[in-house]
Amino acid sequence: MRFGSKKSLIYLVCVVIFISLAASVSERTGVIASPGDQAARNLPILPSDLTSAGPIVSNDVCLGCHGTPGLSMTLLNGDVLDLYVNPDNYANSVHGQGGYACVQCHTNLGEYPHPLFTAPSLRDATLDLTLSCDRCHSGEYNLTMDSVHYDKLAIGIKEAAVCTDCHGSHDVHRWTDPDTNTLLPDARLDIPITCSRCHFAIYQKYRESVHGAALTDEANTDVPTCIDCHGVHNIGNPTTAVFRLKSPQLCAGCHTDPSLMDKYGISTNVLNTYVSDFHGTTVTLFEKQSPDSQTNKPVCYDCHGIHDISKVDDPETGIEMQQNLLVRCKECHLDATSNFPNAWMSHYNPSPEHYPLVYYVNLFYKVFIPLVLGGMGALVVMDVGHTVYVKTRRKKSTQIKSTAEVSPPPPDEITPTQSPLEQDSEEGQHE
Repeated sequence: MRFGSKKSLIYLVCVVIFISLAASVSERTGVIASPGDQAARNLPILPSDLTSAGPIVSNDVCLGCHGTPGLSMTLLNGDVLDLYVNPDNYANSVHGQGGYACVQCHTNLGEYPHPLFTAPSLRDATLDLTLSCDRCHSGEYNLTMDSVHYDKLAIGIKEAAVCTDCHGSHDVHRWTDPDTNTLLPDARLDIPITCSRCHFAIYQKYRESVHGAALTDEANTDVPTCIDCHGVHNIGNPTTAVFRLKSPQLCAGCHTDPSLMDKYGISTNVLNTYVSDFHGTTVTLFEKQSPDSQTNKPVCYDCHGIHDISKVDDPETGIEMQQNLLVRCKECHLDATSNFPNAWMSHYNPSPEHYPLVYYVNLFYKVFIPLVLGGMGALVVMDVGHTVYVKTRRKKSTQIKSTAEVSPPPPDEITPTQSPLEQDSEEGQHE
């Protein structure tokens, strides 16, 4: 009986040791049967799980739990936080391809059991995790501090966009070419959709505009997208006076580019014609002298629209149509009559094709005014010349006369002075 008891005890000890070794192997390889296996998830991470490069936990260890679909946790407010990470999505992401480890972003989760997760809601969890982006992307992160999004966060509006709202989290893809640092075509096409997650109503208008339709329907990457006007990380407030006054320069970035505009037969003279117009001149003066002051003079988007820009020859909305332009004019000029838009020459310089009457009147005055001014100048020069000539002649004549009066006659011509009676007597004798 005692022998049997000892044998049973030895057998039991062997079983316990075997189970312990099996659990240890399972933990180190990151294999966990299911998200409900709480005992397995509570095993500590061992030093052997660290890479040779330093104290960084292998991603395989993390994916042992987080690579299992359905893994989640309930936050304090009842929100459900999805803890599942698709291994393929991460492997194909820019971080996965770069060999970055999970704990390089989740810096406080290098041990198991993990520290208590204190974020009360999903949004708070996102805001907390976004702080880790600063560790590698400090330049871009600092730019966001000057953005309208950060301004909203600073006053407690948690819905304002942060890094992961635009870039994603475990499926971050490259947006720029690594060699040229220019935006990739596919990324350019995705930008409006990214912004639409928060600005859907604006996206709807943009998608139907001349720019948005070309981008979303035709995949034409020549047209401007959100970031071309608003910026990327340091997005300014578009409702400020500064943004309004600088907006013509934003439009000019594309519309004064000959290589781009020539492809579509669009004039590059739009900025010059705007600045030379009364409206543009006033806006330019405001920008230089009072950049923080609002001006009631129109900028590009007051006439053309903001996100709903249409083709100028669109019968319903294009401002090339006089009735449509009149609607725009009346927004400022309430008493504008039906022929009021005729006073504006659009963005054309006068020519025989565009506004010929104005062109020929200008041409007439270009010839007439120089002739008149030149003729007047010639008359003045001739008059001054004549006056100088006359004065010079008179001066010379006076000098000659004065010289003749004071100079004595030659010796052979000197005769005694005779009276008139003596002269008459001599003449009588000669007779």
